[in-house]
Amino acid sequence: MYEFRIYPTGKQRHRLFTQFDLCSKLYNNLLGDARTAYKETGKADTRKFTLINAIKTAKGKDPNLSQVYSQSLQNVGDRLSKAYANFFRRIKERKAGKNIKAGFPRFKKHFRSITYPQSGFSFKSDNRLFCSKIGNIPIVLHRVPKGKIKTLTIKRNQAGQWFATFACEVNIKAVRNKGKAVGIDVGLENFATLSDGVVIENPKFLRKSEDRVKLLQRRVSRKVKGSKNRRKAKHRLAKLHLKVTNQRKDFCHKLSHRLVTEYSKINVEKLGIKNMLRNHHLAKSISDASWNDFIQKLSYKALSAGSVVVEVNPRGTSQRCSNCGEIVKKSLRIRQHTCPTCGLSIHRDLNAALNICASSTVGLTGT
Repeated sequence: MYEFRIYPTGKQRHRLFTQFDLCSKLYNNLLGDARTAYKETGKADTRKFTLINAIKTAKGKDPNLSQVYSQSLQNVGDRLSKAYANFFRRIKERKAGKNIKAGFPRFKKHFRSITYPQSGFSFKSDNRLFCSKIGNIPIVLHRVPKGKIKTLTIKRNQAGQWFATFACEVNIKAVRNKGKAVGIDVGLENFATLSDGVVIENPKFLRKSEDRVKLLQRRVSRKVKGSKNRRKAKHRLAKLHLKVTNQRKDFCHKLSHRLVTEYSKINVEKLGIKNMLRNHHLAKSISDASWNDFIQKLSYKALSAGSVVVEVNPRGTSQRCSNCGEIVKKSLRIRQHTCPTCGLSIHRDLNAALNICASSTVGLTGT
């Protein structure tokens, strides 16, 4: 995936907003028709090509849909088809005993992106991106996309910034990493502790910006709903949250790149982060640490670096002595591991990292 900032003109922004509204309207109409068909007949055909054929009929009834590129309209049908497919998948998982919500497809208030699945876009020589039905949009090409471009998605975030995201098919060359193996224990006191003794400090980006977030949030709450001042205040708050998000992403990108370059095999805990977030005392700190985002980046970067990321069973990694294997019970407050059998005395997180490094695998995420 390659993401670039774009700067559409006023007219282009108007066209994009119009297309967002038309796509959300089309999505809701297709969903409404599927619901009605199910109520009347007990069946609803939500396959991709059936929905795409329904779009042809919708274009005949609503001439405004011609303002959207034809394949972008087809992508709306694809999105609804995938939403239904995910719903049916979750139903099966619930019947199998998994504790998840079914999540029936819902009507959309807004669309924040449109997708060109195959064609309708091209690069111009003057750093502009041509998009059908929109025009030549100024783009900051800070690097050239590699491989074959498959899709283009134009989106707008809460802070009002516009982006063009390209999904590219790239052939990854086989590389062998000759580094050593390492175990990583993620935490809140420190972001991560490695089995070779390296400690990575927790940056706590949200905690550091919390006072400013509270101030801007109070300013939003004092403004009259629907007013321009409230809209401006919400925009400032969104920009601050975006800054914190970008700081986390930058930190995870740099750290994951460093680790996959230095180590050939990286063992991490298979964490149930969703369940951990139910602890209201730790939920904010866990979210701020962004463990899941870090492990995801670590996994896909390992492919191109020739290393492998392995998820191991986290059970007992903090309680078991890494030297003799004795179980030493201790609460979260006790940060030092002291074994009464062999006398080993090291930090709790380092002991866990050593156990993770030596643990057997339960699943690969780097392949």
